Amino acid sequence: MDTRVALIGIIVENKDATDRLNALLHQYAPYIIGRMGIPHQKREISIISIVIDAPADKISALSGKLGMLPGINAKTLYAKIPTATERTDD
Repeated sequence: MDTRVALIGIIVENKDATDRLNALLHQYAPYIIGRMGIPHQKREISIISIVIDAPADKISALSGKLGMLPGINAKTLYAKIPTATERTDD
């Protein structure tokens, strides 16, 4: 199955949403390559970066579910690398 590499940027504005956020990320853990969280104490928000390698439908599903959580803003950036079927061997 072809997969894509993507970066999901998440801004947590409501700390009460973190339990639901972490539960959702746990569901997609097999696809997550890395995660970095940065607290911004002055503004009382957290910034989280998720790097994921998954089928496009899984990435879209996760991004959509994140966007529906109250107090969570998420955007996804896809890498411009070809999938396995798009690559050509020389």
